This record gives sequence, C-alpha cells and structure tokens, in this order.
Amino acid sequence: MDSLDVELFADYHQIHLSDEGSTGDLSGAWTDQAVVDRVAVVDDAMAIGTSVNVTVAVRVEVLDGPPVDDLADYDHVVEGSMQVRSGRIVVMGCTDYEPDAARIRVLVGPVRVRVASGNLAEAERLGVDSDEAPQTMERLRVQIWPAPSEKPVVVKRWDAESGLRQDS
Repeated sequence: MDSLDVELFADYHQIHLSDEGSTGDLSGAWTDQAVVDRVAVVDDAMAIGTSVNVTVAVRVEVLDGPPVDDLADYDHVVEGSMQVRSGRIVVMGCTDYEPDAARIRVLVGPVRVRVASGNLAEAERLGVDSDEAPQTMERLRVQIWPAPSEKPVVVKRWDAESGLRQDS
C-alpha cells in the first residue's frame, strides 16, 4: 500500500483530488446536496468538503481493493468515483498552487475514493483555532482503489447541528 500524509489548508472548506493534468471544473459540481454530502465530483476530479476553513490533516492510502469496514472510527464517510488517466492523483487545498501540490501514484482507470472524516466535533468547536494542535485538527483519511465508476454515496453522515453521527 502506498500512502501520503499531508497537512492542507482547506480554504473555502474543501480540498481537491484530481488526475494530474485534469481540466475538470468543480465549481458547478457544488450543488446544495453536494455541500450537505461533503463531496463534489466531475469526471477526473473530486472536492471534499471540510468542517473548518483552516489546515486539516490528510492521509491518502492507495489500496488494491475496497477498504475494511472501520466506520465506527469516523464521523462522516463518503465515496465517489473519478477517472485517472495519468497514473497520478494531485492532492491539494482548493487554492493551492497545483505544480507544487503533493501527488500519489495510482493505477490508470476508474477509481473509487472513500473519504472518512474524523475529529469533527472538536474541530468545529474550536473553528479557526482547531489547527493549532494535532489532537484538535480535523482529520481526513482518503482511500483509493480500482473500481468501476459509481455515483457518490454517503456511507455515514455527520449531523453538524447535533454533533451526532448518523448511519445512512
């Protein structure tokens, strides 16, 4: 398994994943439902919504197949699909400079991406101060594996109003 650990500035409450060389435009993908679900997808790119508008911890893992079920460890889990034509996925904050962004190698073809968000109650409670210590940062685990394209789905939903997790 290849992996990558980065801290990214989640400007506009989002981070982006894209096929290297993507020209996909995510601006139109942010529907009202996508905002609630925390994922916006176009052919070869994906935006992941965050609770905070500061730095978040991101771990990217490339897998051979679907991940194990560890949903209890996370607050919000969403999946989406994207096409990878270059063999590399760019991982960045939405206002980062793409040539300097982190990259991870993946197989060419359609991939499924599972994003598990954790530590949301603490991050939301502290807001702009949440990135001052690792134990208070919002954490995202991004798992990528080869799979046919499917529509986005919320596997587990975080209810920000009550701070409760709700299985979808």
